[in-house]
Amino acid sequence: MASYCQGLRSLLSLYKSNPKITNIFISNFSWTRRLSSSNFPSQFERIGFIGLGNMGSRMCNNLIKAGYNVAVHDVNLDVMKMFSEKGILTKDSPFEVAKASDVVITMLPSSSHVIDVYTGPKGLLHGGDRLRPWLFIDSSTIDPQTSRKLSVAISGCTLKREEGGWENPAMLDAPVSGGVLAAETGSLTFMVGGPEEAYMAAKPLFHSMGKNTIYCGGAGNGSTAKICNNLAMAVSMLGVSEAFALGQSLGIAASTLTKIFNSSSARCWSSDSYNPVPGVMDGVPASRNYDGGFSSKLMAKDLNLAAASAKEVSLTFPLTTLAEEIFTELNNAGYGTKDFSCVFRHYYSGKDEQ
Repeated sequence: MASYCQGLRSLLSLYKSNPKITNIFISNFSWTRRLSSSNFPSQFERIGFIGLGNMGSRMCNNLIKAGYNVAVHDVNLDVMKMFSEKGILTKDSPFEVAKASDVVITMLPSSSHVIDVYTGPKGLLHGGDRLRPWLFIDSSTIDPQTSRKLSVAISGCTLKREEGGWENPAMLDAPVSGGVLAAETGSLTFMVGGPEEAYMAAKPLFHSMGKNTIYCGGAGNGSTAKICNNLAMAVSMLGVSEAFALGQSLGIAASTLTKIFNSSSARCWSSDSYNPVPGVMDGVPASRNYDGGFSSKLMAKDLNLAAASAKEVSLTFPLTTLAEEIFTELNNAGYGTKDFSCVFRHYYSGKDEQ
C-alpha cells in the first residue's frame, strides 16, 4: 500500500511540475471503459461520511433522516461523541470507515485535507488497490486537478467483491452551493463531475441532501463548476458593494438603489437575495452583523483556487486576482469568520441604512 499511495502522491507532484503532461494523461484516460454501463448497484447498504463540520454534519443528518445506515469519522472528537450519542456508528479513521461502507462521502476544508483523507496513513486507500466501497463522493471545494488525480487512482482499483458484473470503483466530485441553511434544510445544489453511470446511480443520495443536481461532465468538472460559480459570486458582491458605497457617498440611500438595481439591468443575487447593506434586507448576514453565511476566509480560499487554475492554463484574469487580494485583506484584518458580504462595511466603509 505504501508504494500505491506513493505513486498517487508522485502523480500529484508531477502535475504541479508539468501540468500539460498530466492533463494529456487525464484527457486520454477512458472513464467509462472500466465501468459496465448501468451496472452500478441501486442499493446503498451503508454510507460512510467523513468531515462533520458546519456543512458535513447537516448533510449527514439528512442522510440519517432519510433512513440510511451511516458510519462517520471526524478529527473533532466532540462532534464524534455527539453522533455516537444519537446511535450513529463512529469510526477512528477514514480507513475504518471505508472497511464498513459501500459508499463514502467526504466534505473537507481543502485539497490537502482531501489528499490526506484518501492517501494518508489510515486513509481511505490505505488497504491497497482492492476496495470495499464502490463509490466515493467528494463534496469538498478543491482544485479540479486534485479531483481528477484521485478519480484516476480510484478507478484503477478493483473491488473486494464483484456486484452486477463490474469490478472497478468510481469517484464523483460533487461540491455544493447553498451554504449552511441549505445544508440544514436539505436544499443544496450539487455540481457533479465523474462517470455519468455513477452520477445516475448516486442520485438518491444527492436528493436526500439537496434539491438540485447538475451533471457537469467528466471528472473534475464539478470542482471546476464550483470555483467558477464562487468567482462570479465574489466579483458580483464586490461590484454591488462598490456601487452602494459610491451611491451613499453621493447622497442616495442604499434602499433606493436596491429598488433601482432590482428593477433594471443591475439586478443580481447580491442585490435581490443577499444584499450587503445592513438595514436593507431581513434574514441575510448583513442583518445580523455579518454573522453566519459564507465566510470571507472560505471565499479567499476559493478565489485562490480560481486564480491557481487560471494560472495553470496560462490565462490572465485581473478580476480574479483583485477579488482574491480584497478578500485575503479582509481575512488578514480579522474578518475571516464574517460573511463575505461584510466587504461592503469593512473594505468599502459602507454605512448601515437608517
